Amino acid sequence: MGRVRQTYVKRLAKDLVDADEERFSEDFDENKEELKDTEEFSSKKLRNRTAGYIVRVLQNRKRQ
Repeated sequence: MGRVRQTYVKRLAKDLVDADEERFSEDFDENKEELKDTEEFSSKKLRNRTAGYIVRVLQNRKRQ
């Protein structure tokens, strides 16, 4: 079984992708670098979790 992500991580990732989908890709490291510039992330842990979930969101949208 996988880990359960907190709702604020999911909401934040979906909002970021909805706002500017071309900015992000299915590569975790590229998303992590994109999120470094954003001021919303005070901790590295939150930034990494959000970058990982962005990958998941984009993969799910691609499948549909």
